[in-house]
Amino acid sequence: MSSELARRVAFAVIAVPVGVAIVVYGGAPLAALLAIVSALAAWELFRIARAAGLTPMDDAGIALAGLLPLLVHARFLRIYDPESALGPLSLGALVLLTLMAAAIWVRGVSGKPLGAVAVTAFGVAYTGGMLSFGYAIRYHDYAFAPASLVFGSRTMSVPSGALLLLLPMFITWGSDTGAYAVGKSIGRHKLAPAVSPGKTIEGALGALAASVIIGWAYSRWILRPAAHLDFRWAPAGAILFSIIVSVSGQIGDLAKSLFKREVGVKDSSHIIPGHGGVLDRFDSLLFALPISYVLFSWLLTWAPA
Repeated sequence: MSSELARRVAFAVIAVPVGVAIVVYGGAPLAALLAIVSALAAWELFRIARAAGLTPMDDAGIALAGLLPLLVHARFLRIYDPESALGPLSLGALVLLTLMAAAIWVRGVSGKPLGAVAVTAFGVAYTGGMLSFGYAIRYHDYAFAPASLVFGSRTMSVPSGALLLLLPMFITWGSDTGAYAVGKSIGRHKLAPAVSPGKTIEGALGALAASVIIGWAYSRWILRPAAHLDFRWAPAGAILFSIIVSVSGQIGDLAKSLFKREVGVKDSSHIIPGHGGVLDRFDSLLFALPISYVLFSWLLTWAPA
């Protein structure tokens, strides 16, 4: 086993159980994790933007990206009321106006103010905005009752919202694994060679197959019996959900590759041992989480015992 592969495996062995535990616990630890990941992802995106000749407002953008998941957490704690005069749209408008006002004095004409404001606002929405949907899924309106996971003769109670959030996470991880395994073994036809030369059509189909299997099995043997939640038109709803989440995750991966291809870098950073950067690990989830939230609002339904 190569040293790089050993680092990848070692990190995954530690990070995956910790991540799952934080999802199960929820609350402030989950909000803090999403905030840290959002801030680091924004930092990496702004590094890529600077390599492309853009001049983002790094400090403001990183801070705002990290604050977004905390704002969602405050909403679920009822500290922040989105129905108030300062709702999400009003708050977003104020932030954008503040960035534009800051560009006048901080950047001026020679500091490429248009590009600075645009890439900063995009970076905040792309990282903190997308990842905040993970917290919203964890506390989805349908997931208010505890779920009961049965392991042989033992029963463990977990929040049903945690099981709901783990579904798009497992589908995304399974999609990435299926794409890698099938693409490496039988991949011949390039999917988007100009964007990501290593990705193949066969790998994309392998990702879809793995996602459908995971999504159907999870809804059939975990989500329905434990949390009494299911998809409409079962099992067609679960299959449709899995396909759309897999496709969105693959598009997210290609979008990140497109950014890196523009500046000619392999990894967004080297902050994660053996895995590259935060964007390299979470690019699929950046697309999969908001899509999953929308799909849950459409497809999720009760499944009483």
